[in-house]
Amino acid sequence: MAGRIAKFLVCRRFPLFLIALLALVAAVDRSRLLEFSRSIDTMFDRADPALVPYARLTRTFGSNEVVLAAYDDADLFTPEGIARVRGLANDLASIPGVTSTTSLASTPLGDAIIDLDRGLASGWARRLVALFEGYVVGPDHRTAAIACVLAPVAPGGTTSRTATITAIRERMRELPAGTVAGEPVMLLDGFTMLSRDGDLLGTGSGLLAGAVLLVCFRSLRWLLVPLAVVLFALWTTRGLLAMAGMKLTMVSTMLSAMVTVVGIGTVTHVIVEFRRLRAEGLDADQALRTAITTLWWPIVGAIATDIIGFGSLITSSVGPVHDFGIMTSVGAAMVLVAACLVVPFLALAGRFDQDPRMAWGEGRLERGLDQLVAWIIDHPWPILAAVSAGAAGCMAGMTWLTVETDFTRNFRPSSPTVASYEMVESRLGGAGVWDVLVPATEPIDADQLGALDQFADRLRHEVTVPGIDGTPEPGLTKVMSVSDVLSAAPLVPRAVQALAVNTMLRREEDQQPAFVRSLVGRDPDTDTSWLRVMLRSRERQPAEAKRSIVGQVRRLAAEAYPPADGRDGAEVTGFFVLLAQLVDRLLADQWKTFLIAALGIFALLAVALRSVPLAAIALVPNSLPIFVVLGLLGWAGEPVNMGTAMIAAVSMGLSVDSSIHYITAFRRRLSHGTHAAALETAHRTAGRAMVFSTLALATGFLALTTSGFMPTVSFGWLSCLTLLGGLIGNLVVLPVLLTLATPCRGTTSPAP
Repeated sequence: MAGRIAKFLVCRRFPLFLIALLALVAAVDRSRLLEFSRSIDTMFDRADPALVPYARLTRTFGSNEVVLAAYDDADLFTPEGIARVRGLANDLASIPGVTSTTSLASTPLGDAIIDLDRGLASGWARRLVALFEGYVVGPDHRTAAIACVLAPVAPGGTTSRTATITAIRERMRELPAGTVAGEPVMLLDGFTMLSRDGDLLGTGSGLLAGAVLLVCFRSLRWLLVPLAVVLFALWTTRGLLAMAGMKLTMVSTMLSAMVTVVGIGTVTHVIVEFRRLRAEGLDADQALRTAITTLWWPIVGAIATDIIGFGSLITSSVGPVHDFGIMTSVGAAMVLVAACLVVPFLALAGRFDQDPRMAWGEGRLERGLDQLVAWIIDHPWPILAAVSAGAAGCMAGMTWLTVETDFTRNFRPSSPTVASYEMVESRLGGAGVWDVLVPATEPIDADQLGALDQFADRLRHEVTVPGIDGTPEPGLTKVMSVSDVLSAAPLVPRAVQALAVNTMLRREEDQQPAFVRSLVGRDPDTDTSWLRVMLRSRERQPAEAKRSIVGQVRRLAAEAYPPADGRDGAEVTGFFVLLAQLVDRLLADQWKTFLIAALGIFALLAVALRSVPLAAIALVPNSLPIFVVLGLLGWAGEPVNMGTAMIAAVSMGLSVDSSIHYITAFRRRLSHGTHAAALETAHRTAGRAMVFSTLALATGFLALTTSGFMPTVSFGWLSCLTLLGGLIGNLVVLPVLLTLATPCRGTTSPAP
């Protein structure tokens, strides 16, 4: 069958190439419709229970997307300073896409919040300023902030989130130390960076890998062939994704690199085999047909394992990772289509530069591979023992793996995003914004407001984290509820406060003050009333501290407001909680997706190789580098981010390709020769192709390390390490295992 397929591809290469050109034109046109998904909702599985309270928060209190515009004003508590705050708040409120603003000038006292002779007034003014400290004014009383609530982006609307945040940012640049922060800003900056990185990193990856191929084969034609396969596969993948209505996500910039890996790895094996057959005297047509016949099933098997490895990510509960699994699986499949349509025509069109040449120093490489084979045959057990001991030592570091929950660390320390967050963290108390939703029974009475006060007080004093010297310190930098706002007024009884709250609930939404509307609301879906406790904590802190803070708040909320009599209990939600849970899910998904990939690849290999022991042997040299790299991360104290968490399943799918080619070459030669001759042949053919493709791909992945998005950087250099580890595993560990296992198995019939 492989021979018939090869004959068809070579004989029909002209119409196949024409089909490729037409498909490419159509794909490029459709790919223009491919967009980035910029919503945090898409980062989770729609069935994720974490989204339920977040959806309630949005329904009940309106948009939860807040941009904090901060600046420095040494004369803040003067008539001029308050006038500046009011003018700026009005300017920002007039920007399309901003529904409301809250500032120091939004208080009921207005200009009376200051005393013209003595500075900050006493009494109610002091209590109001204390209430707003850490929210719209810093404890230093010179850092002012305006909280801008963003309107939800309506489908087909004329105002984009990008335009709104850009306009806010431009206005703040006019002020001393003016900056903007908040999760919408951080997500926008991340997506903008990723959108810019997408084509740039894909092009850079292809050019770097192509440069290595040019050095290895010294042929412009055989530089063009793999790059053409990659470009066709990438553009048709993008076109298909656009037709399916999918959108690019946070990790989609790595799609180009993954297609490049599969495409160049596939074509490199063809190049090496074609060159060997040409050296034996076959004409170009016959050499290519024979090469395709020999490599057809190994290539199909290799791409199938790529699809299984990438496809395992579809089971992830994290939206971007799930979508990345779909995208890369489609991309791997399109590499096979591209190779069939493009390689025969480009390889045989004309006679210019038709034969790939030997790389400089390739003779020394061949002698080195031969010496490696001899060493493996003579010393299999010592080599296996040394590899096992080294791998075990590295893997021990996996027990110290931690997750990165500080989303600002997804950016380089020099980025404006990090600088903005540092200002908010240091001068306003914390950039982590989240909430507790407290169920209320109408009419709300004094007892409910009193209970809310007690709950808020417990949050302030009982939620703690270890300080620098180990003593407990508050874990929340701000706790605010409607009860706090009403209590700031002097001598107002609880009953009057409750009357005010009920009055606000009965008013139409557009008749309520914006700040109060964000603290008291009704869920239209369930027709239930809710009180909101706004929390703020430091974003830039270790994962353990974040988990502890969230856990303590949840415990106190469950104690104060447990579910009862069919009524919902208190719910903890917000960006701070969602983003902290996101990476925790990534770490859990990493092992789930790796297990699925390993089992799927094992089953495929067992069927394709018709040997369960060989399938198990093939997994070992490809699993070890993954565990070693993750263990080294643990030893180095490097936390796991979104890019790191995908490396296990992806690397398993990629590196096992080389094992398939190696085992196929080994078995083919073993069927009519000795064990030593079979290993030597496998090293000279599949092993040589492994070296060339791994060097090209590892170099190509270095392009990802130039990204400003740190998960992309992590994925790039970890991919380099695992690819190089896979090369060592397939050149050393795999032949050692074959050496030890072959005598027990005897001679096996060649693979199909």
